Amino acid sequence: MSEQRNWKRIRERLALHLPVRIQGRETADFQWTEVTRLTNVTPFGAGFTLKRPTEKGRLLHMTIPMPRQLRVFDHVEDQYRIWAVVRYIKAKVTDEGTVFQVGVAFIGKRPPASYEQQPWKRYEVTTPFQTAAASENMLKLVPSEDQRTDTRHKIAVDMRVELLDADGRVVGSEHTVTEDISTRDATLFTTLEIPAGRFIRLTSERITAHAAVRSRSTGADGVARIHVEFIDREWPL
Repeated sequence: MSEQRNWKRIRERLALHLPVRIQGRETADFQWTEVTRLTNVTPFGAGFTLKRPTEKGRLLHMTIPMPRQLRVFDHVEDQYRIWAVVRYIKAKVTDEGTVFQVGVAFIGKRPPASYEQQPWKRYEVTTPFQTAAASENMLKLVPSEDQRTDTRHKIAVDMRVELLDADGRVVGSEHTVTEDISTRDATLFTTLEIPAGRFIRLTSERITAHAAVRSRSTGADGVARIHVEFIDREWPL
């Protein structure tokens, strides 16, 4: 009985507001770093807020001055460096702008091999985190193509597209329209060079939303398009 109580206690989220450095890669040659604080933590995961968008299934690298009794490995190191997969994200509008409440599950000391070539891929957890080298065994890739049944509407919605750099500054923007749109995704005409994997901010007269670029194509008319999926809210149609 005592062992069961100890196991339950170690899985409970502790309100330790430790500083944490988060590193995220959106493409093979673009990454960002943000310093924030944990809102809670266990040996198997943590919660925190970000100013930058991410999405469920993405991998993040975390550096934390974690208490050694909560670590699974690197017990003698000053900093605990661990990879995590996003399990939960919710956008919250504040006086300083949009922030993202994020919950992650730890996956180990190293990312899966597939991450190195395609860091924009998304993953699902299949088995619990137990050892430092567990990431290859506990994750599976989310299919690249979304199996959604949402109805796409041929509606030209006016919106502003904004691309942010590693420091959160707008480095590219344009006014454009959608070729088609559903509550969860859209196809937009664009002149911006935005590769698959990047996150963008979309603003219309009605709302501001964030989206992940899933793919890029050029139509028979010679006009470039990006195919995006909204990550923090559904688009009101």
